[in-house]
Amino acid sequence: MKKRIFLSAPHMSGNELKYIEKVFESNYIAPLGEYVDKFEDSIKEYTSTPNALAVNNATSALHLALRVLGIGKGDDVLASTFTFIGSINAILYQGANPLFIDSDLESWNLSPKLLDKYLLECEQKPKALILTHLYGMSADIEKIAEICKLHGVYLIEDAAESLGATFGGKHTGTFGEFGVYSFNGNKILTTSGGGVLVSPNEEYIKKAMFYSTQAKEPFIHYEHKEYGYNYRMSNVLAAIGVAQMEVVEKRVLKKRKIFEWYREFLCDIEEISFMPELDNSRGNRWLTALSLKKTDFNDVMKALEQINVESRPLWKPMHMQPLFKDAKTYLDGTSEELYTKGLCLASSTTMTKDDVEMICGVIRKSL
Repeated sequence: MKKRIFLSAPHMSGNELKYIEKVFESNYIAPLGEYVDKFEDSIKEYTSTPNALAVNNATSALHLALRVLGIGKGDDVLASTFTFIGSINAILYQGANPLFIDSDLESWNLSPKLLDKYLLECEQKPKALILTHLYGMSADIEKIAEICKLHGVYLIEDAAESLGATFGGKHTGTFGEFGVYSFNGNKILTTSGGGVLVSPNEEYIKKAMFYSTQAKEPFIHYEHKEYGYNYRMSNVLAAIGVAQMEVVEKRVLKKRKIFEWYREFLCDIEEISFMPELDNSRGNRWLTALSLKKTDFNDVMKALEQINVESRPLWKPMHMQPLFKDAKTYLDGTSEELYTKGLCLASSTTMTKDDVEMICGVIRKSL
């Protein structure tokens, strides 16, 4: 059988083992050490954020953000409905209520118009918004940040999928009170599992670090006035992250090149619409995503599976999940329409133009 082409496979830089060996030589393999500091520094340098905290995953980072901001039981937290559940689970951890806002067709991300309209109409003012930058493409973040500031709503950016994406030259994840990046196995860079929390507010990151290390007070003995979590990243995984960050811009450019190849080979098919990129933005094109006007995306997926190529439907909106059947919503049908017609194509940075051309040939035959 032909070697499988994955949706977004890990792609090592070449220096990972060298740095891991240095970690083992030092014997600092726990959630502290030289490479944790180096990894955080690399994030700060690349994204121009002043403060970063490496943790075990991006969901933990979101949880810390909510905890630091004082969001708790009974509070409403707005969120993109068109997202992965990790964005929302953190809200549930705090006993807060997720309230789902729909997308727009201009970006496929959360609609600034619906957000503003809801905040003008709502009776109970939400405490925060967790905004997802979907599939590595920036939302209309300047407008959204302005709306949140106007209405006194904390902005937390779920940039788990969008490391390297920018709006107006500024990195996603750096517009709000907090931003979150993921280094899960399928992301544009990976530490096998991991996340980073960033913020312009140094005190916020200090508090998040306190909570992420079991909320231990500064005594030689173990003294606790609050409860915390065991959320810090290990030095071993951070070493992988340092090596991965050395090639971050290469990976972004390759993801974008893969998208351009798909568009080159499929641009003449009227039935296909690719996920748009907002003016003044640069997405990382983590996954090439498209929408089909007539063909059932399942037919395309089956055809691709026959040649051992992975593909996947777009995220099923959170308001359609059984878990959230009673959740508050503010919708116009956009995300449901995209979900019923959309597909993510294989976008691993190890792919060649010939791979993409072969995949596109199969897509053509299945339409």
